Amino acid sequence: MNADGFRYVFNYHFAENRAMWDQHIVPLSQEKFTAKIDYSIGSMRNHVVHMMDVDHAWFSDLRGDDFEGMNDPATLSDRDTIRAEWDRVEQKMRDYLDKLTDDMLMTQPLQNEEDKDIYVWQALWQVANHGTDHRAQLLRILHDCGADTRGQDFIFYVYDNP
Repeated sequence: MNADGFRYVFNYHFAENRAMWDQHIVPLSQEKFTAKIDYSIGSMRNHVVHMMDVDHAWFSDLRGDDFEGMNDPATLSDRDTIRAEWDRVEQKMRDYLDKLTDDMLMTQPLQNEEDKDIYVWQALWQVANHGTDHRAQLLRILHDCGADTRGQDFIFYVYDNP
C-alpha cells in the first residue's frame, strides 16, 4: 500500500461517515438520536461522538499534536455542534493525508508506550477499520429503529469512484 492508496481509503471513510450522517442521523428525532441503547457504547449520539474522537485522537498522535481528550457525549447533544466539530477533525485528517508520503508509512512516530511500535500504515488501517466497525453498529441500530439502511461495502465506493 502507498500513500495514494491510503488517501483513497480515507476518501471512502469520509464519504461513508457523511452518508451515514446525512441519510440517517440528520433525519432522526432528537429523542432517537440520544436514546439509551444497551449495545456497544450507547446512543447513536455516543457512537458518532466516539467515532469523531477516535479519528481525532489517532491523527493527533500521528501529527505529534496534543490531544485535548475525549468529548463527553452528554455535552454534545446539538447535532450542528457535533457536525461542525467533525468537519474540523476531518479537515485536520485531510491536511495530514495531503502531506503523507510513501516513506512516512514505515515510520513509528507514536509516542505513547502502548503504540510506540506501531507503524503509520498500521495506525491508518486501525482508524479506517474502526470507522467501518462503528458505522456497521450504527446501521444495525438504525435498522432496529425502522430506518431504511444501505450497505457500506468498500467495493460500492470503488464502483462509483474508479
